[in-house]
Amino acid sequence: MSTPLHRLSPLEVTERAACMCDHGDVCSSFAPGHALHLIQARLASATPSDWVDAVVDRADAVAGELRVRTLDGDQYTLWNASGAALEAPEGTPVALHSQYNVLAVGRVQFNVAA
Repeated sequence: MSTPLHRLSPLEVTERAACMCDHGDVCSSFAPGHALHLIQARLASATPSDWVDAVVDRADAVAGELRVRTLDGDQYTLWNASGAALEAPEGTPVALHSQYNVLAVGRVQFNVAA
């Protein structure tokens, strides 16, 4: 006779899931603010009219937060676990794709959570 298998509910599995960036490694998740997915980057580059120029007002590398202000005066508070705050200190010009949540600092792009 075999013993019945204990199956985990989806809720238990998602509670235990953690991105590798929580442990100081490279992001293993494509959730908002984590690793930039190739499709996300391609969609952002395919819709150039949705990019908005902005300037970094505040960068907190420890918390991974950035506050950017567009040239129209709109402010966005963004979070990224991949080091966007390290790449874009205060005063850095950036571009924000608000539809696909991509922040461009020069040629480097980051997935951000607003």
